[in-house]
Amino acid sequence: MCNCTQTKKETIQPKAEPIIVKREDKKKKPVNKKEIEPSWDTLTKKNAQEFFKKYGELNKETKVIIKTSFGNIKLKLYNDTPIHRANFIFLTKIKYFNTAYFYRVTKDFVVQGGDSDLQSTARFRKKYQHYRLKPEIRKRRRHRYGSLAAAKDAENNPKKLSSPFNFYIVQSKAGAKHLDGNHTVFGEVISGFSTIEKIAQVRVGSDDWPLVDIPMTVEIIK
Repeated sequence: MCNCTQTKKETIQPKAEPIIVKREDKKKKPVNKKEIEPSWDTLTKKNAQEFFKKYGELNKETKVIIKTSFGNIKLKLYNDTPIHRANFIFLTKIKYFNTAYFYRVTKDFVVQGGDSDLQSTARFRKKYQHYRLKPEIRKRRRHRYGSLAAAKDAENNPKKLSSPFNFYIVQSKAGAKHLDGNHTVFGEVISGFSTIEKIAQVRVGSDDWPLVDIPMTVEIIK
């Protein structure tokens, strides 16, 4: 996920928690101030919560589409997880996800996206100081088939802070109940389940990273 080397303690076991996977890494456009205020380049580790609170008030979109070579996935983001919704919309609008892959695939568990081994992905993260989001865990938002949730660091993270960049979609039709209460579920798949199933079939390495990269583009839809 970030541009650093995976450590031994972060090795992923089958059906492990969706943690932060680390792997070696292989003209700004004008911004419409009516959509983003303050200016998008003011986001930092220290002001993330307040930034996204304001951003969410001005950017109310709740639907996105993820496009891949396997097909498309349409997602609905929840309004009762406003910071995570605003963050995902923000990253979509600045085209962060267009530098990313589905980089972790664990069949009968989850498909995870939002990182790559590209320098462009690493530059986005560095620019915004690898900020984190406070959890927005809701009892009614459970890890069902097709749920969209935020990955997080498994260790040294007592506050359960979410990664803003790394997301996963539950591919297990039985759900992933053991993750309830530990990760923020902030959306769900509304179409494209067949695409998720196709991605789940790809061959992966020992770190669950697909042997052939799966890039994505993400766009706002109505």
